[in-house]
Amino acid sequence: MQGRNGRDDRTLGELFSELARETSTLVRQEVNLAKTEMGQKASRVGKDVGFLAAGGVLAYAGLLAILAGLIVLLGQVIPMWLSALLVGLVVAAVGYFLIKKGLDALKREDLAPRQTIETLKEDQQWIKDQAK
Repeated sequence: MQGRNGRDDRTLGELFSELARETSTLVRQEVNLAKTEMGQKASRVGKDVGFLAAGGVLAYAGLLAILAGLIVLLGQVIPMWLSALLVGLVVAAVGYFLIKKGLDALKREDLAPRQTIETLKEDQQWIKDQAK
């Protein structure tokens, strides 16, 4: 509310009251932004975990049949125990590769709400400027 001389005619109490209301609104908006941002990140991480689980289950089911056939086939050329050992080592190496790939993807995911952190810094500066 500006008077005739262009000055704000509100009392100091009214100004602080307005600042408190605006700060409260700002904090609520920032909390909502943080919730949204964390929800998006959790969704991406959940999708990566889903890929890990689905890949593991499918690989396991498919490999069981193939491995049994491969062990029997190799067992006709070398002793059955050696055939099973060799096939087991190869399968373990492939499994290790898949697990490592999934874990590396999860490690690259930044879970910190970066956008919210930046806006909170801006809000802090805005509040300091308003208090002057």
